[in-house]
Amino acid sequence: MSDMSRGKTVAFRGGGFAPKPQRWIGVFVFVTLILLAEWGTRSGWITALTLPKPSDVFDTFRELYESGLLFKHLGPSLSRLVVGAAIGASVGISVGVLIGLFSYIRSGLVPLVAAIFPIPKIALLPLFVIWFGIGEGSKYALIAFGTFTPTVVATYGAVDNVDRTLIRMGQSFGLSWWSIVRKIVLPGAMPGILSGLRISLAIAIILLVAAEMLGAQYGIGAYILEAGSLYDLERLFAGVVILSLLGVFVSFIIGMIERRLLGWRS
Repeated sequence: MSDMSRGKTVAFRGGGFAPKPQRWIGVFVFVTLILLAEWGTRSGWITALTLPKPSDVFDTFRELYESGLLFKHLGPSLSRLVVGAAIGASVGISVGVLIGLFSYIRSGLVPLVAAIFPIPKIALLPLFVIWFGIGEGSKYALIAFGTFTPTVVATYGAVDNVDRTLIRMGQSFGLSWWSIVRKIVLPGAMPGILSGLRISLAIAIILLVAAEMLGAQYGIGAYILEAGSLYDLERLFAGVVILSLLGVFVSFIIGMIERRLLGWRS
């Protein structure tokens, strides 16, 4: 009896499948791959025509920074990405929420979204050039359109996946329609919306490069196109590294938004 009254400590098992951040593992993986590539290129196991030395790419990146060309190319790219993605994402979230909430809008727009979603957006670039000219307008339009369609699909899917029991509970407590949308539907759909934004912004970066390869003097896409035409692998991979860092930065921003808006899940 005394042993039973003393009790026994049991490890907490209520954490479910919540992932714990392991900050240094990702850095370790990147560093390991870079060191392997450096060893392979120096030893001759990887030919110079296949992959440049990471140290040479780093030197090219440093020269690009010191010459000021980095910001000449990065500035216009960031401007195009921010403006185009902001337009596409904001309109996409708005339309997706409307589709999720209203039956008539769903019936009218879901077939249209399903029809334009599979179209390769890069193939529409000549059409946007005809419509908006070869300047910034066509680039903004391509990025916005490419961001819009996946954001719409992710948003109305997230609204559909909100637990209907919570909605019925809000109705039973006499909450108004707007209160249910604001306090139950939108918070419940937010994880799916932000997950869709990760995909949409990655597509936006891809379309940014494609748009800048046509009629742009400055931009990461124009820089990569010029390096590829000269078979300059160091400059080419330096441009690819910039795009990778841009993708990591975008993912970091989305992660910050998730931690701020979805703290209630923990």
